[in-house]
Amino acid sequence: MWTRSFALYFGARTISLLGDAMMPVASALAIGKVYGIAGVGFVLALWTASAVLVMLFGGVVADRIGPRRLMIGADVVRIVTQGVVAVAFLDGAPPFVLLLAMACLSGMAAGVFEPCVNGMVPLVAEDPQRANATLKIAEAVTQLAGPALAGILIVATGPVFVYTVDAATFLVSAVCLLLVRVAVPKPEPSDVLSDLRRGWEEFKARNWMWSVILVWVFWGVLVVGPYVPLSSQVIGADYGWVMAALGLGTVLGGLVAIRLRPRRPLAAGAVALIGYVPVPLSVALGLPLPLLMAGHLIGGCAMAFWSVMWSTTVQTQVAPDVMNRVNAYQVAGSVAGMAVGQALAGPVSALVEPRDFMLVSAVVTVGVVTALLVIGPVRRLGRRSPLSEGGPVTVAA
Repeated sequence: MWTRSFALYFGARTISLLGDAMMPVASALAIGKVYGIAGVGFVLALWTASAVLVMLFGGVVADRIGPRRLMIGADVVRIVTQGVVAVAFLDGAPPFVLLLAMACLSGMAAGVFEPCVNGMVPLVAEDPQRANATLKIAEAVTQLAGPALAGILIVATGPVFVYTVDAATFLVSAVCLLLVRVAVPKPEPSDVLSDLRRGWEEFKARNWMWSVILVWVFWGVLVVGPYVPLSSQVIGADYGWVMAALGLGTVLGGLVAIRLRPRRPLAAGAVALIGYVPVPLSVALGLPLPLLMAGHLIGGCAMAFWSVMWSTTVQTQVAPDVMNRVNAYQVAGSVAGMAVGQALAGPVSALVEPRDFMLVSAVVTVGVVTALLVIGPVRRLGRRSPLSEGGPVTVAA
């Protein structure tokens, strides 16, 4: 698996994930000090909304010019946006309009970058499942290290240095991607609307895919989206330890996914997902810290295993020439549900006790697993070797 191309892509993806993980904490601490919680909320919300709005077009462009080139372009944009914010903080209080503008551009770059992630894996690795599991482990590590690094650097050096380091992570990612050489399908001449329709038709034609995304919208709104703001309020000072356990569970889930190769990956992933129930349930019951950490360790492992099974299934069931467009639809659907859940967390907490809502999330998780296993196309979908078809192939420059 560790070919030159995959090693470079792994490096690019890992350092890019580190930059992504640093951004929310850096924004919360640096922007919050100047413009308060409301300012942070507006900046992060605009970043998320911008990403969702351009994802579909990012998939179209990636299928035309290749995902590698588009990812490099997205990294270059984020080098500029984070660099501009770093310079703006030299005066202590950057204009809020500038922060909003940079958040919008950075979010758009992330939006076109994300659909390319799944599309690149089959191009750089002959074994997508092992590659996805390895990348999931890297993601877990960066999600632990990124926020901690951002917090330490903010306190020790201030926002200028933090945003400079954040920009540097995207520079390293762009350089690594620039050195990757991959074969990409040669697209047929078409217009943007035709490409969007083609992507939608491919997405709609796969009952197992749109069924999962439909279920996942409920999961995002009622479980994953509101989890962070509500659980952090309930857990309090021990939240960092609990998140560390979740991250460790994600690493273990990735290791399991490297070895275990079920004949029906989505069904196996759905069964494993029942292990996520202890995450909201342990918070709802107010369990002591060791049991909270144990529940999140199991939940992280379950979520990582499902994630690898899902990514591998998409990469092996979708033809390379439409991979990025189809990815754009499924990622946009998943992120939209989470964004709604995040937005509703505040109003919900004013009406319902966070612990009571966490209990609802646990019940919803059971319902999500049941729904996935009841849906025939999801339950019966078998394992498939990586696809190589998709028309003429050319080597990216």
